[in-house]
Amino acid sequence: MEFQGPGGPLPYIPDDLTVVQFILDSHHPTRPVVNGLWPWMIEDATGRKIGGDEIRARTSGLANALSANWNIREDDVVCIFSTNHVDYPVAIWAIHRLGAIATGANPSYTQDELEYQLSITKSKAIIVHSEIYPVALAAARKVGISPERILFIDSKPKTTSSPHFAIGDFIADGLARPPSFIERRLQPGEAKEKLAFLSLSSGTTGRPKATLIPHYALIANVIQIAVCNRTNVKNISPDMQRYHVGEVGISGLPLYHIYGLVLNLHFLLFSGITLVMIPKFNFVEMLQSIQRYRINHLSIVPPMVVLLCKHPAVKDFDLSSVKTVVSAAAPLSAEITLHLSKVLPMATIGQGYGLTETCTALAFPEIGPRIATPGCAGILMSGVTARIVKADGSLAGFGEAGQLVVTGPSMAIGYLDNDQATKETFVNGYDSMCSMMIGAEHPPSWVYTGDEVIINQKYEVFVVDRIKELIKVKGFQVAPAELEGHLLDHPDVGDVCVVPIPDEYSGELPYAFVVLSGDAQQRVKKYPAEAVKIKEALCKRVSDTKIAYKHLAGVEFIEAIPKNPSGKLLRRVLRDQAKQMLAQGKLKFADKAPRAKL
Repeated sequence: MEFQGPGGPLPYIPDDLTVVQFILDSHHPTRPVVNGLWPWMIEDATGRKIGGDEIRARTSGLANALSANWNIREDDVVCIFSTNHVDYPVAIWAIHRLGAIATGANPSYTQDELEYQLSITKSKAIIVHSEIYPVALAAARKVGISPERILFIDSKPKTTSSPHFAIGDFIADGLARPPSFIERRLQPGEAKEKLAFLSLSSGTTGRPKATLIPHYALIANVIQIAVCNRTNVKNISPDMQRYHVGEVGISGLPLYHIYGLVLNLHFLLFSGITLVMIPKFNFVEMLQSIQRYRINHLSIVPPMVVLLCKHPAVKDFDLSSVKTVVSAAAPLSAEITLHLSKVLPMATIGQGYGLTETCTALAFPEIGPRIATPGCAGILMSGVTARIVKADGSLAGFGEAGQLVVTGPSMAIGYLDNDQATKETFVNGYDSMCSMMIGAEHPPSWVYTGDEVIINQKYEVFVVDRIKELIKVKGFQVAPAELEGHLLDHPDVGDVCVVPIPDEYSGELPYAFVVLSGDAQQRVKKYPAEAVKIKEALCKRVSDTKIAYKHLAGVEFIEAIPKNPSGKLLRRVLRDQAKQMLAQGKLKFADKAPRAKL
């Protein structure tokens, strides 16, 4: 059977607007009308309030400067390599004013990782935070981006010489110039194909892929979330609306990540929620911000929930302003959910579910209950059509498990320059009834999520297991194949399989089972102390070149990697073995394993 998200048909989704035109220049029936004095953002460190008029002016000035000084044009790609900043959305929307494409990069990336993203996205320029400028400069030189095309999103360091600019100077220059570009209105239907973002998403077969996200996808998802939360519905009880104009949210999630980009940034601002912009997550500082600004809404991930439940500093702060907690990006256990309900007794608590490939949310917490059904990943949203495909290829019904396959108006359109991966994840076959439902002439493909789920008769989604081999660390995707390929280059490794192990704080951590090469086996046999040195060297090999959430929790030597007759790794066998060893206290962790210390 097919599962249609309850709530009726969606309102009109504009297909001739860019994201910036939708957010800054237009009105939609699901969007509440707000007072012109309402601050869109508050800079956490200073308390400075930033209104819509200032944001529009800064966006226009930056767009004009990017056009006049760097000749950024339609379909060029600009990389934003920065922690959260009040000018991060300004940078996104200025890029969109020019018809260009934004790609956000993780500010913790190593030089090699940033170089990879710049290379595959063919970025023409970089907007960077000064703290990580050396990484950006080194990566830019490797891919042929001129240092003259690096812009600081914050103040320019005094030690950095020309030709670099700070964003404030660039904006002033753009506002002082006559217009150097003409922003165009898209043709009807064009927003479904015109790219807004290249967002990186890890796959099971190697390094991250750039997901093609059109303007229509993000606009559609914002409207879907608004409908789900009854954002602008009149004459209903306030308790039946989750978000109200004038309330305050916080940007605890990074804006390069699809969750923070869509829900925390675009949806909250669309809904009239003031966004307190914190540069990057620091738990105690987040508690201070909640108390200082009387934060009402937390859109967070499970590791943050664990800290709210267990960190000793929580008792030192007044968190009574918190009205709602939405956790997503990884499963949240029933036990932790119930624990959080005691820490925040006045807040409603629930989970959402989505993917980069679906431009985030597919399911959202039900409005009404203070605590959503424990273990539930949310109610299927309006406009989403789902199938659950069982192992034999047949379609499951209510209460039956299988791989979740979805479609709807917010789907991405594939992966950049990766036809094979696109064909595996984005599959055609959307039937005419669904096409009519969302009013699409060229309806999107079905997205194979790689998650095994159950949907009950209330349309609640329960994630049972992950069919794809991704490891979720603090909500971030880690491809085992990427780490395996990296480890196989080491002369002491004959074979390797990386599996997830459960971790209360991070959700999962990558753990490597390694078959030693013949030479290494002989050394260990002759000198047993060599085993410790090899394990340390393998962990260091990963930590020296990969971002922190990809670091190995440990290494275990094994005689052979279990495989099926065709040679495919039987990853689940080792995953189950690792869980058993962990439960028995036999799993050994690296000295610097990425485990939480509260």
